[in-house]
Amino acid sequence: MYIIVVGAGDIGTPLIDIAVRSGNEVVVIEKDTRKAEAVASDYDCLVLDADATTKETLADASAGRADAIISTTDQDATNVMVCLLAKEFNVPAITSVVHSPEHMNLFRQIGVNTVENPQQLIAEYLYRAVARPAIVDHMQVGDEAEVFEITVTEDAPLAGKTLTEAGKTNLLPDDVLIVAIERKGEAKPLTPRGNTRIQPNDLLTVYSVIGAEPELTDVFGHDEDREA
Repeated sequence: MYIIVVGAGDIGTPLIDIAVRSGNEVVVIEKDTRKAEAVASDYDCLVLDADATTKETLADASAGRADAIISTTDQDATNVMVCLLAKEFNVPAITSVVHSPEHMNLFRQIGVNTVENPQQLIAEYLYRAVARPAIVDHMQVGDEAEVFEITVTEDAPLAGKTLTEAGKTNLLPDDVLIVAIERKGEAKPLTPRGNTRIQPNDLLTVYSVIGAEPELTDVFGHDEDREA
């Protein structure tokens, strides 16, 4: 892919690294000369030491043939302008970091993909790692629903039961789904069925409409209140 990355800061630089290592053709726009020079010396990509909020700069970056543009600056106003200009160049995939929740609707009205305040997301992730240590990884879906990974302990109420048995005994509510099982000795994740028996040490990927509430994590053998 031909990718334009705007901004070479704390977010943009790791993105540039990933995009270049993945074999993409990358153009970076960074108006801070020091940052631009650092990227140019470290990565095999074209770097423009220029202001991305001008149409001329995006033209110099060949935005007309870009597959994607990602704006990562620390200013929402700059990111909005970049996205608007990218629309004029008909860039197929436009993504931006959004730092202020108040600006999220503006980006949505423009019709671009957004990533909410990365610092806030990191802070929430760190808090969850302390408050809910049983959760290996998670992703929020909407306001309350979550997809998360959790390991089944030896004494878990769910251990040794099939998913059908768990449903009949109300261990798993109707709005909770086990979507994948990683098990030692298995080359790839198992697709859960009604007769699939949950074993201790299984790593489950779970979808829950109510999120990873303590009442639910108890089913997998984790007393969140005690562990936190």
